[in-house]
Amino acid sequence: MDGQLIAFTAVAAGMVAMPGADFTVVVRNALVSRRAGVACALGVAGGLLLHTALAVAGVAAVLTAVPALFRTLQLLGGAYVLYLGVRTLGALRRPLAAPGDEAGSGARPLRQGFVTNALNPKAPITFLSLLPQFVPAGSPALLRTLLLALIVVVLALVWFPAVALLVDRLGRWLRRPRAARAVEAVTGSALTVLGVVLLAEGLRS
Repeated sequence: MDGQLIAFTAVAAGMVAMPGADFTVVVRNALVSRRAGVACALGVAGGLLLHTALAVAGVAAVLTAVPALFRTLQLLGGAYVLYLGVRTLGALRRPLAAPGDEAGSGARPLRQGFVTNALNPKAPITFLSLLPQFVPAGSPALLRTLLLALIVVVLALVWFPAVALLVDRLGRWLRRPRAARAVEAVTGSALTVLGVVLLAEGLRS
């Protein structure tokens, strides 16, 4: 593994592990059940796969060239994250669900993870600006970029399921009524604030 690849892996790991809407929505679902948390984590990884594919294909350049499209996606993403936050806070008024009551087949957590990540228009632009920095001069650009994109997806497939499993492991304590209410309040508030920030950025742009 060359030095640039090691450096990129470190940078990408920091980006993937950075707390944000993805992290918060995975934690929220992992509190429901291990299955829901892992499904949500896989959804987030699927969203990252979409973004990296767009970056490799150069589609992210379109978002930069067409501000109205970028703004629309930003508003949609902010609205969805805000919806999740308000819904989470609204759940505090209801009796706590028994573990697994909201897990269903895993389709909803998977969809939540995917949509939360996929509706972030900054992600493909970040990848579009980051990936070329780690493509050595003279090397096959497409193959190298695909390798970098694969590293990002693999990191997500390791990190987010690990977060879900850790939360589930601590579930006995986290699912106690008082602790569960506190965690739901924190995650709901975090998602709500993130959604408001995204909406505000979209309206200002």
